Amino acid sequence: MNTNANVLYTGKTHTTSGGRDGAARSTDGRLDIQLSSPGSTGEGTNPEQLFAAGWSACFIGAIGLAAGTLGVKLPAGLAVDAEVDLCNARGAYFLQARLNVHLPGLDQDTARALVDSAHQTCPYSKATRGNIDVQINLV
Repeated sequence: MNTNANVLYTGKTHTTSGGRDGAARSTDGRLDIQLSSPGSTGEGTNPEQLFAAGWSACFIGAIGLAAGTLGVKLPAGLAVDAEVDLCNARGAYFLQARLNVHLPGLDQDTARALVDSAHQTCPYSKATRGNIDVQINLV
């Protein structure tokens, strides 16, 4: 832990036994969800969907920071479609991911500069760098 860091926010959750087939609730009550395993008939979401949602939201924020630095006006259709795969190879589980970034109306070079900068500053991108395979695609 970095004891010199200024902690801006701490997300706190409680997940019940059952893990992927349990429930999770934030301490402030704003998140209260049922969980279910990927591909099951359960009604809940799964950790991969939650990770994809968090990462894509954070990545859009990082694009906004990059746009401010570069003096770029972001298009109204800005969106990130995140895909997080749960994989298994020879009995070992791992994740891989793709972020498909929509920046309609921006030229390729500007869009690439925004995305590359965002990938360097986004905390989720930093956490995954060197740990899982990630593709960042402009679509």
